[in-house]
Amino acid sequence: MELVVYLAGQIHDNWREQVKLKAQAKSLPLTFVGPQEDHELSDSIGETILGKQQNYLYRDDTASAINNLRTKVLLQKADVVVALFGEKYKQWNTAMDASTAIAMNKPTIIIRPESLIHPLKELSNKANVTVETIDQAIDVLEYIYK
Repeated sequence: MELVVYLAGQIHDNWREQVKLKAQAKSLPLTFVGPQEDHELSDSIGETILGKQQNYLYRDDTASAINNLRTKVLLQKADVVVALFGEKYKQWNTAMDASTAIAMNKPTIIIRPESLIHPLKELSNKANVTVETIDQAIDVLEYIYK
């Protein structure tokens, strides 16, 4: 049984690659999807499709609409959502994706450091599982197959 796993979280480092490599090392039959990781493409997609916008607010708004559509389609197809919260980057997209997944009744695993227990307590309470490391999230996914 192959599962589709949506990886929600910031796009500024290689954490998704770490997840994929760790899952591959355990021979887990997982397909990974997630947000657009090409930041420039994500920011410019509205103008790429709809043409030059009158200012940056409209540029952001058109890109947001298209990115939200993409995210919704991929979240709907996902069997499990893994949302990584870290300390370095602002986390509004991660929170939005995790809360959307929970509202869609998608099984959700939140990864967050101990320092974010308090600010994420309500979201963690709604998720199925909250862990502190990528390794722990992979172990949870692996347990599905045992």
